[in-house]
Amino acid sequence: MGALNTARWWHQAHPATAISGMMVAARSRSAASGGKNSVHTNGDGGTNEMAKRNGRRAIVTAKCAGDNGSSSSSSSGGSGIITAVAGHRSQRGVVNCFLRFIFLRNMFILLVVISGLLVSTADAVISSRGNSSSSSKGSSPPNNGLVPRFISRGHTYRAVVGDTLVLPCEVENLGTLVLLWRRGSNVLTASQLMVTRDERIRLVNGYNLEISELEPQDAGDYVCQISDKVNKDQVHTVEILVPPSVRAIPPTGQVTARKGGAVTLECKASGNPVPSIYWTKRTGTGKSAAKIGEGPVLSLERVERQQAGVYQCTADNNVGEPVTVDMRLDVLYPPDISVEKSWIHSGEGFEAQLECIVHADPQPTVSWNQNSFPLQPTDRRTMSSRGNRHTLTIRHVQQEDFGNYSCVADNSLGRSKKYMEVSGRPGPADFLSPPWSRSTDSFNLTWKVESYPPLQEVRLLYRKLMMNETFQQPGRWHDVILTPAPRPPSEPLTHVMAFTLRGLQHSSVYEAIVQAKNRYGWNEVSDIFQFYTQRITSDIHSEEMQVASSTSRSGATTLHRTAPPVGTAWTLLALLATLIPWLLLHGGTLADRSKVSN
Repeated sequence: MGALNTARWWHQAHPATAISGMMVAARSRSAASGGKNSVHTNGDGGTNEMAKRNGRRAIVTAKCAGDNGSSSSSSSGGSGIITAVAGHRSQRGVVNCFLRFIFLRNMFILLVVISGLLVSTADAVISSRGNSSSSSKGSSPPNNGLVPRFISRGHTYRAVVGDTLVLPCEVENLGTLVLLWRRGSNVLTASQLMVTRDERIRLVNGYNLEISELEPQDAGDYVCQISDKVNKDQVHTVEILVPPSVRAIPPTGQVTARKGGAVTLECKASGNPVPSIYWTKRTGTGKSAAKIGEGPVLSLERVERQQAGVYQCTADNNVGEPVTVDMRLDVLYPPDISVEKSWIHSGEGFEAQLECIVHADPQPTVSWNQNSFPLQPTDRRTMSSRGNRHTLTIRHVQQEDFGNYSCVADNSLGRSKKYMEVSGRPGPADFLSPPWSRSTDSFNLTWKVESYPPLQEVRLLYRKLMMNETFQQPGRWHDVILTPAPRPPSEPLTHVMAFTLRGLQHSSVYEAIVQAKNRYGWNEVSDIFQFYTQRITSDIHSEEMQVASSTSRSGATTLHRTAPPVGTAWTLLALLATLIPWLLLHGGTLADRSKVSN
């Protein structure tokens, strides 16, 4: 059995040497046999040593000579063989001899290989019988009876792409056994030998596997295996976390829609875990507002021009920072015009500026008309634009410059027009007086009017409002015609006027309006101004007496016209603070009732 194991080991470790040795041995045996026959036939005085040296060549040469019709059978000894070969060494004979030699050599190699297979099969049978017999006898395990086992445990690891990850594999009682790292069918390491060519993988602190510069394709199962009769595995699962990335569709990030139509904005995100997507719109300050949608697609229905702008698609999966991509939405719409002042006041020799704000996409062309006639720039008229703001400036205004103007904007989707008026008439009056009067029967009204020419006439109208708990009814207008005083030279434009209304009723609400006239005509009537007259003292004292009398009756005390006790005074003050707003509006009615009772 020991010899057989030795032969098997040598055959497996050195197959080429074994084959060569067997060929040499076979040739030696053939040469020895041929030498003996030659000596026996010769019977001459030649020695056995000569026959052994020429044995192998004698057999081959004699065979080749026999094929060529040589008379080697009549010859004997070494000299006869040499003479036969020399006599028949023709070209054809040499070729036939060589081919036959090659055939015999190949057959010999085949026989050697078959014999090796038979030896391996026999060894396997013997080994299996030996294992079964040893197991039946209860033989001790390898490594001096110590069974190898894993100290570390399989685990699922999550790591961010680009990081370094170490997979533990700690084993005790490994002995002479080999520990492998593999991924799928690919062996990464065998003991301390690196099998993989990936330079990012190496062993650290024993058999721990380190993977640096992690890539998405590194995800999967990694197996630490002990090569024994029964393989023992420890599996680690690696999940690679990838920060989010996002891209716009289309890649240019430009989307166009018509006003009133529908449009969709789309972006795509990738990463591990799968990122969540939400949409925001960038404001005028450059900051994003609140979320306006979630998911890769944002749908907008019946878009308006105000919805044009930059939208941001943000992707986030809690790995690294969120990422965004900008998409610009352009809304095509006909011109939309707005004006800050539809009435522009000016005077002869002064300047007038007309402005209109135009929004349109595509970009519009803006023109100016006066009384429906197109205007062209002159030395007194200039037309300029800055962004969406378009300005018509008229210097040294003349009489013919007064009138109606229009701002006209055109683009491929339509036309829009807004009207303005340049006038020499006075501007509307603005009241400067506070609404609360200091008097019970009069009020001082103050207002201002802008007019380049001097004012010729001012008309003041006022009326009282009849009010109670359920309704209010205005009285009739009182008309006052005023002649303005000459204005000071330091104020060539603004006219400030004042007038005192007398004979008003106390505790009442009044309304007033003002209209002014210059040589170009009357201006627009001013906005209504409300003012309030003061209440008389006796009404207030009478109401205080009524409240005090009511309090004294409920408290069973006597009321005198002297100062009330301290506690009663505080009570009266609290009641008055509560009733003042109501008394201001309804004091007149209470006063009338008080007079009737008296």
